[in-house]
Amino acid sequence: MSSSVDPGGNMTFPYQFMLVRDTFTTAFVKNLIVVLVWLILSYINGTLVATFFRHQVFYEDPRYILFIHMVINDAIQLTVTTTLFVLSYIFYKINVSFCCFFILVAVFTTRNTPVNLASMAIERYIAICKPLRHPQICTVRRTYIVIGLIWVICVAPDITDLFVTLATESLSFFHESVFCLRQNVFKDPILAHKRQAFDIIYFSCVFLTLVFTYLRILFAARALSTEKMSAQRGRNTILLHGAQLAMCMLSYISPNVEVVLHLIFPGRILEIRYANYLIVYILPRFLSPIIYGVRDKTFRKYLKMYFLSHRCRVKLQPVAPLSPKDNM
Repeated sequence: MSSSVDPGGNMTFPYQFMLVRDTFTTAFVKNLIVVLVWLILSYINGTLVATFFRHQVFYEDPRYILFIHMVINDAIQLTVTTTLFVLSYIFYKINVSFCCFFILVAVFTTRNTPVNLASMAIERYIAICKPLRHPQICTVRRTYIVIGLIWVICVAPDITDLFVTLATESLSFFHESVFCLRQNVFKDPILAHKRQAFDIIYFSCVFLTLVFTYLRILFAARALSTEKMSAQRGRNTILLHGAQLAMCMLSYISPNVEVVLHLIFPGRILEIRYANYLIVYILPRFLSPIIYGVRDKTFRKYLKMYFLSHRCRVKLQPVAPLSPKDNM
């Protein structure tokens, strides 16, 4: 058995590398770890989403709206990539139409994360450097418009892959079964060059946005001594966003890293790909709960209330009354 997960759509291994198989025990352990991690992260993300929707205070704050959008986006991305990972061990090849759907959703959500990070950094910059104008600029309505624009920006470049494939491939191709990698479904070489160009544009813009907002907040902290604590928290948040961005960028250099590691360790291709999947696509999803679920005082307070109320409901759950038979 082998893994075919391709969350970012950037895997460039030759196809014959995929013919290497794990033993049953190794495959079972790998899938067990991935599914357990998915369950843990799904529980954490579900708790964050439930906390958000239970309290009106979060509905009116653009910061938390953008945050919960990223949590939901990451949850979808993680679910899709985990599904692909497990299916690759069960079926090895899957229907092209299903593969297209999984790959496109994974690509959209993967590309969403850095753009969402840039939006959150801009919101923090306005809140700290232009506090008087923040309520007028960062309204709830504009925040939802920004989220819509994020999806348009991230979906538009990659949905063209589907249109090109529909135009160049026969209808029978979509009824075939393939090893589910992006290059096995969207095969036109021009599409690969287009992806590389858009990847450079996206990440350059996000990187420059994070650098700009961090430096402006840094200068604001020096100029406004009364706002030093707020500015320091803002800087730390943007630094964590930078760490998230760096991890997101790993998905775009990981194919080349895998090729180099394969040359160094020629008999360890499956271990290399598995470690790459955990580090590049799983680990970054732990940062979002840390940034706002743990570090943010407001969200942490309501998160504690959620856990306490849930625990109390479990303890105070009514016991069914005994029937006359039970009393005899």
